[in-house]
Amino acid sequence: MANTIKVKLVKGLIGTRQDHRATVRGLGLRRINSVSELQDTPAIRGMINKVAYLVKVVE
Repeated sequence: MANTIKVKLVKGLIGTRQDHRATVRGLGLRRINSVSELQDTPAIRGMINKVAYLVKVVE
């Protein structure tokens, strides 16, 4: 696991746009405070930027 990134869901998904919910699911996050460890790729970075108001990058 050379370069990975941990993402944590810090806000609930109620009232958010449908495509943003799908992006959060694509990141492997289910409920508030769930953490997912992903490869650090430009695609994943783009997904994180899209839903930056819902998630936090944890080190």
